[in-house]
Amino acid sequence: MTDLTTIHGARERWVRTGGIELCVVELGDAARPTVVLVHGYPDSKEVWSEVATRLAERFHVVLYDVRGHGRSTAPTPLRGGFTLEKLTDDFVAVVDAVSPDRPVHLVGHDWGSVQAWEFVTVRRTEGRIASFTSMSGPSLDHFGHWIKQRVRRPTPRKVGQLLGQGAKSWYVYLLHTPVLPELAWRGPLGKRWPAILERTEKVPAGDYPTASLPADAAHGAWLYRDNVRARLRRPREDAYAHAPVQLITPLGDAFLSPRLYDQLEQWAPQLTRRTLPAKHWVPRTRPDQLTSWIGEFVTAHEEQEAGVPAPRTAADGPYADRFGGQLVLVTGAGSGIGRATAFAFAEAGARVVAVDRDTESASRTAEMARLVGAPAAWAETVDVADEQAMEKLAEKVAAEYGVVDVLVNNAGIGLSGSFLDTTPEDWRRVLDVNLWGVIHGCRLFGRQMAERGQGGHIVNTASAAAYQPSKVLPAYATSKAAVLMLSECLRAELAGQGIGVSAICPGLVNTNITSTARFTGVDADEEKRRQKKSARLYGLRNYPPEKVAAAILDAVAHNKAVLPVTPEARGARFLSRFAPRALRALARMEPPL
Repeated sequence: MTDLTTIHGARERWVRTGGIELCVVELGDAARPTVVLVHGYPDSKEVWSEVATRLAERFHVVLYDVRGHGRSTAPTPLRGGFTLEKLTDDFVAVVDAVSPDRPVHLVGHDWGSVQAWEFVTVRRTEGRIASFTSMSGPSLDHFGHWIKQRVRRPTPRKVGQLLGQGAKSWYVYLLHTPVLPELAWRGPLGKRWPAILERTEKVPAGDYPTASLPADAAHGAWLYRDNVRARLRRPREDAYAHAPVQLITPLGDAFLSPRLYDQLEQWAPQLTRRTLPAKHWVPRTRPDQLTSWIGEFVTAHEEQEAGVPAPRTAADGPYADRFGGQLVLVTGAGSGIGRATAFAFAEAGARVVAVDRDTESASRTAEMARLVGAPAAWAETVDVADEQAMEKLAEKVAAEYGVVDVLVNNAGIGLSGSFLDTTPEDWRRVLDVNLWGVIHGCRLFGRQMAERGQGGHIVNTASAAAYQPSKVLPAYATSKAAVLMLSECLRAELAGQGIGVSAICPGLVNTNITSTARFTGVDADEEKRRQKKSARLYGLRNYPPEKVAAAILDAVAHNKAVLPVTPEARGARFLSRFAPRALRALARMEPPL
């Protein structure tokens, strides 16, 4: 929904400042903490509509059209009417009108963030801003110092960073040319812009942008002309943030390099970093994640001001900036790799759903996940081979916890024995769990991710056996080879929807799968002896599941397609590509059992 005034409970008001009339819309209960959303270029306040409606369930949300945009009036003349000083006047006027007695929580995107950095670093707004969330818009003062540091002390890396950002800033040069940007926006570019956003940024089709886009973009060119060159040449020396800052960096931003925010802590001492695998227009493409992070940040600082003790968090974990607040579901989470993976995501601040067919094991994993850093964790008892049970799980998770951001299909069983000794029932059971369990998870939770339209990631635990044949693992290797190929096919299908798919191939890892694996063609006593021997051999290898869990987080963070983990898994992967005959020879060897 783009028309904010049609939302139930929306209130519209006009704020006058310096001869400008600003159109302001309020959502939610005015008695709650106030969150002010500031839009960028060439947008209007409606860019925030998806985020605003979600935040309004918990906060008093305020949006306004920046001068010259949307329904706000434009200065006359335009030249000199969009300076950061005048934009700060507008912000102060809005805040005084909507929250005269309490500081507000400020959120800015693109040029909304650029001007918000000015708001949060000038003296006259001290005490009026409780927190600031910035995305896709650096402080021009910090940017100016960033450039000067690299020019004064050039190194190959610093020069490369300058050239890289210079290339990304191509549009800034064009916007400084007279007349041409206005003609383009009021002509063909304005008409094609929605299609361009849909194609390049994956912005969902609909009633955004609004009809005011051509005029907004033409007026907004003066944001650049009035501020960029002047501030980059003479950046302020006192541009220190006087409120806590949350920096959300879209890693796929076509216009801004993440390197711009190096050493930002010197300007914003109370800094929280977040990263998102998305492009520039995250208010439209990732509203759920933004809402979660903004809400968490605002609530934390409100509770801090109220003297509420802060809960234990994993904010300092290596992936806290990437997975904090995300919803992660892990199957086979009762032990081994699944449990270690649930803990790793918990330590990164993710919310965790631990799924296992053993209720006690799943509950223990969820309990410990909360202890190591998960803001919330739940246990669910399901046999992944049961299609109906998995369907009910998917419905429950979506209804009670939300759409899963990261799915880890890890549940699996072991089966060893020759092909001729493997019964049809053996085949059915291993394929039901190892393959159909993965299919059920991908189909049900992957569909939810796709329908939400905000990306996600699926991890499927395969095995080195997926590409390393063995005469004693025909059923197990077949199931894992199918998982590997399924993952490759899904990766191709879902890439256009921002959903990554990774296949993890662990290798020999010290877990209890060997103790529970079935051995065909032998009696019960011999099977028990082989289970103990296998467990002892894996124990001597002693490769911990925690290393596999770390590899899984790395695969999601960097969107890796296939990740062999242990040295032997990597070696087998190499041989499967470049020396398959050697692998076939190894497949004939009798294992030491």
